[in-house]
Amino acid sequence: MKYPALLSINEILPQLQVYDAIIDVRSPAEFAEDHVPGAINCPVLDNEQRVQIGTMYKVQGAFEAKKLGAALVAKNIAQHIENSFLSQPHGWKPLVYCWRGGNRSGAMAHILARIGWPVTQLEGGYKAYRSRLVTELAVLPQNLRFHVLCGSTGTGKSRLLRVLAAQGAQVLDLEQLAAHRGSVLGDLPAAPQPSQKMFESRLWDLLRGFDTMRPVFVEAESKKIGKLRVPDTLMERMRASPCTLLELSISHRVRLLMQEYAHFVGDPTQLNKQLDFLMPLHGRAKIAEWHALALSGRMPELVEDLLHKHYDPGYVQSIRRNFSLFSQADILHVSDVSDPAFEHAAAQLRESAGKSIAC
Repeated sequence: MKYPALLSINEILPQLQVYDAIIDVRSPAEFAEDHVPGAINCPVLDNEQRVQIGTMYKVQGAFEAKKLGAALVAKNIAQHIENSFLSQPHGWKPLVYCWRGGNRSGAMAHILARIGWPVTQLEGGYKAYRSRLVTELAVLPQNLRFHVLCGSTGTGKSRLLRVLAAQGAQVLDLEQLAAHRGSVLGDLPAAPQPSQKMFESRLWDLLRGFDTMRPVFVEAESKKIGKLRVPDTLMERMRASPCTLLELSISHRVRLLMQEYAHFVGDPTQLNKQLDFLMPLHGRAKIAEWHALALSGRMPELVEDLLHKHYDPGYVQSIRRNFSLFSQADILHVSDVSDPAFEHAAAQLRESAGKSIAC
């Protein structure tokens, strides 16, 4: 084969694992919004340079822009070779892509090929990848066997998913992918949510690797997790899937939530800022009462009142309305918040879900 090879996304995806590196040569800003899973960023133009060249195209014309662009691209590619690629052996096989047109990735691919590496360039770049991803996200969920974990806030659905994954089960943790716990207190410390496109890339990468003959455990979610939207086909498939209802005593729910939200327990001022968003639902007097509980260190009392007054009312009605098989759900009681208790519950759930599929 002559290198650099130019292949379509349809040709590349079935053999994506054969590439030793996936190199995204777009700017850091483009890469941060979304990229092919597993890609590394080796920009041939950085954020400022990309803006600079784009402005020159409009103001001074293509020729002047291309002259400066070529100089910048050459310097940047040389730095990447020197800093990242010099140690690679002769058989190192990279895949290179840019946005769409192929100019940036073509420059990188040409130089790598002239060195002697068997480099492949993605025809159509990121745009072709994104188009294929959108198409597959509308199909992949239809072939999977989801098992939905239901249960009021604090019953340990997310913790159970983590234990299931550790036991080797197939798990789709949407809140982990979205970096959000799906409520007004859902923002994770020092972990901003990804872009919608990045969320969908993470989701696509997981879904395409699942075994269609085994259950995929997922938590009952609303259509939005923080600022991110769950794709319609996945949401519809989840809502038509078998359910299990988790139950945990109120005292253990309070204890679990204080563990899971330790960042708020340790920072009542930040907690109160988040509670302010509930004022339209509960009124100024109730929010002031919750503020006082937080500032006085009466966290267990605050958490229990939040469960009774905010989280629990209407939960079952909402789940019953949105998940068509909830009325047939098995009940899984978790005895406490210890690791053995959740490990036992996970084993029980895997056994019952396996029997359900076998039937």
